[in-house]
Amino acid sequence: MILPYVPWPLRRGTYQRVYHLAEQIGRQYGMDLFCLSSEEEDASHLPRFGNFCTRVEFVPFEHPPWAPFWTKRLWDPVPVTVSHWWSERVLEALRGFTCGKEYDFIWFCDLVMWPYVREVFPDHPARIMDRSRVDWLFQTEELNTLDLSFLERLKRKENLSKITRLEREVWDELALTVVCGPDDKTFLVEKGGPAGRIEVLANGANVAYFNADEWPPAPTGPPSALFCGALDYTPNTDGLAWYFEHIHGLVLREVPDFRVILVGKSPIPRVVEYGSLPGVEFVGEVPDVRPFYQKAWLQMVPLRIGGGTRLKIAEGLAMANPVVSTTLGAQGLNLVHERELLLGDTPEAFAAAIVRYLRDPELRQRHGRAGRDTILSTYTWEALGRSIGRRIDSLASPALP
Repeated sequence: MILPYVPWPLRRGTYQRVYHLAEQIGRQYGMDLFCLSSEEEDASHLPRFGNFCTRVEFVPFEHPPWAPFWTKRLWDPVPVTVSHWWSERVLEALRGFTCGKEYDFIWFCDLVMWPYVREVFPDHPARIMDRSRVDWLFQTEELNTLDLSFLERLKRKENLSKITRLEREVWDELALTVVCGPDDKTFLVEKGGPAGRIEVLANGANVAYFNADEWPPAPTGPPSALFCGALDYTPNTDGLAWYFEHIHGLVLREVPDFRVILVGKSPIPRVVEYGSLPGVEFVGEVPDVRPFYQKAWLQMVPLRIGGGTRLKIAEGLAMANPVVSTTLGAQGLNLVHERELLLGDTPEAFAAAIVRYLRDPELRQRHGRAGRDTILSTYTWEALGRSIGRRIDSLASPALP
């Protein structure tokens, strides 16, 4: 398995997915693990991966400076969001780590690692890319959603055109692409991707950790909604901007003592400033999110940019915390509006769903329990690991890492 980072501690949704899938695949097949390491603390976590990996190597990595747009980036055929992860030293380390080894399949994470895999395993018949997000879709939605300057829009269009070419190259080379949700697969298929070689594997929850039996719902204080996620990640910051510009006032009008609790790492200044608004409690990064799931009346997921992981819904529902989401925010999880959660895609509908939960404790409890039942039956990492294991076993390859 080849990763662009060391996925521990589990500070981000992508780390949750990558770590738990690595654990499941490693326990099923045995696995060599190779990670780019950019944090000083990474080396101290190496023994954790030795519990389910045969061999582990963390290679020090530092991103190069962003290439100047007019003099270098514009003329480079590789998207800058991919070349930003390239290092000749990492390439040589990967060659050394894998030299003389025969692998039944090569599992790597995200498009940024494809140039390494292409160089080291140019003819391997079973190369598998797991995608925390589809870059083509993600960058398209950012371009269509964000308020950008002319120059920033130009830069994004330039990168997107190169991403498009690279994505199509990868389609022809991989035995399997694993994506987080059906929207990711639909997008790729509509663009000409090979449907039979695209597998949807939703995200799950560590139900031993996010455990409603040990942390039963206990809504406290004034009526509240929790937003939990990386507070520098564009889909999250865009979703919060949409919520505070168009929705928060509608909820306060109906429930004046309502509060939004903002929890997550690496907040950008704009998110920190939301803490000065009426009815907002800014918390930031915490060592344990479970007390916040436990005390919040509900979780809100106001996402407008799709694709990628939806870890927080699975985690919150594993703790029987009811969810209000946009349809896009909940895609990839087999959850039904009015059965396990409430969906709203306009400001009015989203606000009405929040108010409805705040005023109806029986509905909150019913949906929280139903959502938890679905997570426990379908979206544990063990169940997802067995699912992807069956798909790996179906690959026509001679020999598996």
